[in-house]
Amino acid sequence: MQTKPASPTRTDPWYIRGTLIVLTFGIIGLLVVIPIVKVFGEAFRDGIGAYWTNLTGDPETRHSIFLTLMVAPVAVALNTVFGIAAAWCIARFRFPGRTILITLIDLPFSVSPVVAGLMFVLLFGSRTPVGAWLMAHGYQVIFAPPGLVLATAFVTFPFVARELIPIMEAVGTEEEVAARSLGAGGWAMFWRVTLPNVKWGLLYGMILCNARAMGEYGAIYVVSGRIGGVTSTMPIHVQKLFESGNKDAAAYALASLLTLLAILTLFIKVMIERKLRQDQAEAAKPMEAP
Repeated sequence: MQTKPASPTRTDPWYIRGTLIVLTFGIIGLLVVIPIVKVFGEAFRDGIGAYWTNLTGDPETRHSIFLTLMVAPVAVALNTVFGIAAAWCIARFRFPGRTILITLIDLPFSVSPVVAGLMFVLLFGSRTPVGAWLMAHGYQVIFAPPGLVLATAFVTFPFVARELIPIMEAVGTEEEVAARSLGAGGWAMFWRVTLPNVKWGLLYGMILCNARAMGEYGAIYVVSGRIGGVTSTMPIHVQKLFESGNKDAAAYALASLLTLLAILTLFIKVMIERKLRQDQAEAAKPMEAP
């Protein structure tokens, strides 16, 4: 019986492929490369010495850097704990309301960050019962670092959970059941079985969460009050420097630092993706016969 020859792979004409490639690189260059080059060009326009002075000479600028590097890791840590717990619950159990829980996890993707910040103001503001009670006991949330952490954690908490849920569902429960049957406790099973299977997805979600947290503006703008040296993160302080009218160089310097952090995050993301592909390729190789 003759087999029908496979049809050759269809390719688009060269002029269509060339046009699409040129358009792609043109759009990326216009929307990504040129703005980044502009930011770094303006930041280093007066030399490295002036650049360093713009970053370290102003106490409010130094505080904005410190505050961003404090708020983002705390929000990532909170979302990591929540993401692991939520992914475990959703991937391992079937219960009433599971679909609603998944929808609620995705809620920050559809709600404007400004609305999210307003929700925290309405909940923890000084004129609300909860906010008044907290302030009476010496705890301030709105216009204080705790409010920044809450707002940042809210807008970023889907990232870790959304990365882990499909991985846990794909891995299955066979290894965990085997570990339990051999007498492993809950924590031992998690650290030695579950976590190694999802470690790259967990790191990937944490990196995306951190990138989003460092650049958050809308929710922070509402809950921070933009108090210099107290609640101004790097994105907020960049805007304040621009609004001052005579500190454009300092604004570009701080924006370039934020861009460098984003590029570093992107580099780590690419390395993790490469390592994940290597692990998947090794797992797909057939076992060699002895």
